[in-house]
Amino acid sequence: MCVVGAGPAGALVAHRLASAGHDVVVLEAGPRFDFDARPEQMERSIRPAHDDLSIWGMGGERDEYSTGGEQFYPLNANRVKGVGGSTLHWQGMVPRLHPTDFAGEHPNDDPGWPIGYEELRPYYAEAESALGVAGASDNPFGPPRRTPFPMSAFEPSYSDSLFAPACERLGITTHSVPNARNSEPYDDRSTCVGYGTCQPVCPSGAKYSADTHVQKAERAGARVVDRAPVQRLETGDDSRRIDAAVYATPDGTEHRQRARQFVLAAGGIEIPRLLLLSRSPDHPDGLANSSGAVGRYFMEHLFAGAGGTIDEPTRQNHVGFLTSESHQFYDEPGQAVTRDGETVVPAADGPLSPIKLEFLNYAGPSPVEMALDAETWGDDLLDDLRAGYGNHVAMGGLVGQPPRAENRITLDPSTTDDHGNPVPEIHWSWGERVLRTIERANRIQHAVLSELGVDIGWTAGPDSTGPAAHHMGTTRMGTDPAASVVDPDLRTHDLDNCWIASSSVFPTAGSMNPTLTIAALALRCGDELDERL
Repeated sequence: MCVVGAGPAGALVAHRLASAGHDVVVLEAGPRFDFDARPEQMERSIRPAHDDLSIWGMGGERDEYSTGGEQFYPLNANRVKGVGGSTLHWQGMVPRLHPTDFAGEHPNDDPGWPIGYEELRPYYAEAESALGVAGASDNPFGPPRRTPFPMSAFEPSYSDSLFAPACERLGITTHSVPNARNSEPYDDRSTCVGYGTCQPVCPSGAKYSADTHVQKAERAGARVVDRAPVQRLETGDDSRRIDAAVYATPDGTEHRQRARQFVLAAGGIEIPRLLLLSRSPDHPDGLANSSGAVGRYFMEHLFAGAGGTIDEPTRQNHVGFLTSESHQFYDEPGQAVTRDGETVVPAADGPLSPIKLEFLNYAGPSPVEMALDAETWGDDLLDDLRAGYGNHVAMGGLVGQPPRAENRITLDPSTTDDHGNPVPEIHWSWGERVLRTIERANRIQHAVLSELGVDIGWTAGPDSTGPAAHHMGTTRMGTDPAASVVDPDLRTHDLDNCWIASSSVFPTAGSMNPTLTIAALALRCGDELDERL
């Protein structure tokens, strides 16, 4: 088995198959990062001279890309190439998709998935155990569960306690957030100690990162080759089978890794790029692309938010992750908000995306950031800190894009990477439905903030939104080979020995952070491969 990519999907597949006794090699484009260097990375991350990209070595010719379409897409803002992938950088929220996401039952025109929630439910539980998820069964809108979370949920933050009564008066239910970080010692990793720098780096290791399962896979016998970007996949005499993955080492030498089966787990951008780079006389449009769907239906989650100041302490930036949220408007985004029988936000008709509401613990500047950026000293600096810190509060939220064929990943031959390959070009637009939904999320957020007595100072709305760095949909799953890239088991329709474990197979985006679903699909893919091998 050859696995391309050492992020969460690749790491879990490799560990599952190596543990079952199979011969596994993992090819990872980026380097290994020394865990003991994380405190230094944290220190660099809070200094103005460094940005988040430099903490994990992103940028430069290796990571070039281009953008097209209506909107600029900041691809490198939140991704990491290296052993562990973007879980080295992520925030760590891990909700399950709702059954309505799979069934296509939202009030819109999205298709359903070829698998249902019940089929994935046991793998969700396994994924929560593998990653180490702290949570509670207090979400009345969440999907059904049979097993408890591995760890108890984090207590609501101080600012969450400010939001709770305002939400209650508006009939909005708040509940805990499932987090892939330790609320107690778990899996030989420490309890969260509150560094507050979850993005871009967790120095303690309490937040899950996929290098954990890479190491487990290696202990089970897998071989991991880092700094080995795969240049192309080659078929042999049988055009329906990949014969080898051709990868390059840092000195530029190319090597061929042969295998019986191949799993592509390099994310929603690099997977379609690799398939398109692998075109040949037998596959003139790229591998696994007889449908023309490779690279198409690129989806994102867009941010909706609002915040300001309040005339009391909020303890802002004391917690670097979310502890409370609300899924009340997920399956019914058009429902009204009322207070004492009076309508505050009217009901809305028409197609809307699901809305996931979040209560931000890291609103406003931190005193460290303010001090490091300041041009004053001594008492003047102290006065500035006291005047500008401590009373900020904010809400956020995610709104998923519908699948649109024009949103796609292609190759840009005018720009090449450090090995001379065309870089990915991202064609991205938002669409009317997602903009309507963001506007609605903003109205709900404004209602809550106003009820709390906040002087609203900013809004991230339809005209000023941005992506959550959740790359989905570019090798979609389906039963029709003419309209999809992989089948419900995640094997490509066109190739008998190529599997894709990634959010790129999502037919729809929902509005939930995708990593737990990625992990569940990867574990399911591992079981399928184990049976076939």
